[in-house]
Amino acid sequence: MSDIDPNLKVLVVDDFATMRKIEKNILGQLNIKNVDEADDGATALPKVQQNHYDVILLDWNMPQMSGLEFLKAVRADPNTKNVPIIMVTAEALKDNIIAAAQAGVNDYVVKPFTAAVLEEKLKKVLKK
Repeated sequence: MSDIDPNLKVLVVDDFATMRKIEKNILGQLNIKNVDEADDGATALPKVQQNHYDVILLDWNMPQMSGLEFLKAVRADPNTKNVPIIMVTAEALKDNIIAAAQAGVNDYVVKPFTAAVLEEKLKKVLKK
């Protein structure tokens, strides 16, 4: 059983429905049930502006608004700039990781990943 707060509110942003389902299932294994979804940065941004999230799991490659563009928009807004964001992506290139770090991402998970890896990253960004 995870010692992560089960009342966390998480937003999963990924254009691939199967990946969102996998991430929700892993969060469920960690006893986190309060999970919202968005299929790209453009649909996620209004959600973040209207709701409080404890953490955002963010894909890199998405139509309309990429994960990096979304990250920059969230960080530019004083109301959302401190929300922990974990980039969950197949993009493992060093330049991309650096670009995400410079834009203010809190951590980075390369797909595919395990529940244990996600749990460790969540604990780290939530300072547990």
